[in-house]
This record gives sequence, C-alpha cells and structure tokens, in this order.
Amino acid sequence: MNRHRTQPRRAKPVAGIDWRERLPVYLRLTRLNKPIGTFLLLWPTLWALWLAAGGFPDWDLLIIFVLGVFVMRSAGCVINDYADRGFDGHVKRTRERPLATGEASEREAITLFVGLCLVAFGLVLLTDSFTIKLSFGAVALAFCYPFMKRYTHLPQIVLGAAFAWAIPMAFAAQRGSLGTDVWLLYTTALLWTVVYDTLYAMVDRDDDLKVGIKSTAVLFGELDRVMIGLLQGLTLYALVMVGGRFDLGWMYYLGLAAAAGLFVYHQYLIRFRERAACFRAFLSNNWVGFVIFVGLVLDLWMA
Repeated sequence: MNRHRTQPRRAKPVAGIDWRERLPVYLRLTRLNKPIGTFLLLWPTLWALWLAAGGFPDWDLLIIFVLGVFVMRSAGCVINDYADRGFDGHVKRTRERPLATGEASEREAITLFVGLCLVAFGLVLLTDSFTIKLSFGAVALAFCYPFMKRYTHLPQIVLGAAFAWAIPMAFAAQRGSLGTDVWLLYTTALLWTVVYDTLYAMVDRDDDLKVGIKSTAVLFGELDRVMIGLLQGLTLYALVMVGGRFDLGWMYYLGLAAAAGLFVYHQYLIRFRERAACFRAFLSNNWVGFVIFVGLVLDLWMA
C-alpha cells in the first residue's frame, strides 16, 4: 500500500502572511464551505435533544450542541485530511484538498485540529460533569476514524459510532441520565451513517482500490445496492422501534414514510453506480434527517 503514497508538496511558509489570506484555505480544510456533513451530524443530535426533553430542549443546550456539531465536524475533517494527506492526491474527488496540494502544512492541520477540539471542550464545560466525561469518547472516535480505513473494510461503522456519540451526550446533558432508549437511538443513527457513507465511498471506490483504501463500498462489491437496501431497511425498522419506545404518534411515522420514499429514490439514483449519481444520493440523505426531524418535532408539539 505504501508504494502508492506520495508526499504532498511542501506548504509555503505562513510567517508574515496576513491570516485573512489563509482563511479560504482553512475553510476548505475544515469543510465549512461544504456543510452537508455537518447537517448529517446535526440531525441525529437534534433528534436526541427533542426526545430527551420530550419537546423543545433547553435553549442553552440547543446552542451548545449546535455549535459543538459544527466545531467537532470541522475538527474531524482536519484530522481526516491529515491522515489521508499521502493518498488524497490519487483520488479524483480529494486531489484538490489543501494538504494534498501543499496549500496547508501538516503543522497547521494539527494546530487547527487541537484548537477546534479545545473550543469544543470549552462548550462541553458549560454542561454537567457526566456530559464532560462522555465527551472524551467523542474526541477518541473522531481521531481514530480516519486511520481505520487502512486496517478494516468497516471504517463506516467507526464513523457511525463517532457521529452518533452526540446522542448519549445530548441525553446526559438534557436528562442527566442514560437509558436503553438512548442506545436504541444511537444504533439507529449508526446504521443510517453506514448507509450514506457507503454511498459516499461508492464515489471513490475505483480510486480507493488503486490506492489501497478500505471501505464498505469495496467490501460489498457488486452486492453494494443490496447491502445498502438492507441497511436502509434496518434503519427504518430501528426508527419504528424508536417511535414505539418514545410513544410517538402519526406525525412522526409520516416523517418515516417520507424517509422511506427518499431511500427508494436513492436506490434509483445508484442503479448504474455512476459517481455523480452516488454522490447525489449521499447528499440527499440530508433530507432524510430533515423529514424525520420535522415529523418528530410536530408530533411532540401536538402531543
């Protein structure tokens, strides 16, 4: 695998450069210019806050968790690019990333990652001690995920575990405790993450095979559509179980019906496994999270 790696071009020294000139580079490094991943992380976090509160959550917690989602997703993108800096140049979709082109240095990336983690930890300090303890798990998972694709074909599961970790944190902050219902929702979010990140991995599969990057898309091979359909079905089943556990009503299930329709649409999009269509299916998962959230909020509001 190492024979495929190339060293990115050395970044230009940043001493004496106006930091305003560096801002576009950092925006790309943190993916703040491409917020779709942040939204995909945000929706399960909002599900958890509303379910934990049985309605509208505490304003301070809502602000803390929304900001935390943006900060930690950015941190995850930075450490991901750092881990993949020797591979991204070989992948069509990622070859223009700042570390791959040499626009940003490794030192800048590590400094930015640590800084963002400190900001996120500062936000968590505004909650309670239980939530603070849980936050260390979030950092560990965010750091580990980028390196998993070298050792296992299931890095999407690690990503799902990382993305879903905001759920127990939200329950801990809002309710002060956890229960079995929390882990049911956690499993649901994990399954959904594997669904959409497998679609994402299908975009890069040809390049990943050449470079030696592992993913569920590579593992599933020609069974990719079948496995994605199975995981979509499990996600919907888990969401139905969540509805039963939290005594949700018809508005919530209407949202699930809309999500099911979107899953069918995604299967249609990926029928020929074209890169652009797979990427569109990935992006469309933002609407899955949205319709579930709307149904949940309306159901709790009407209760």
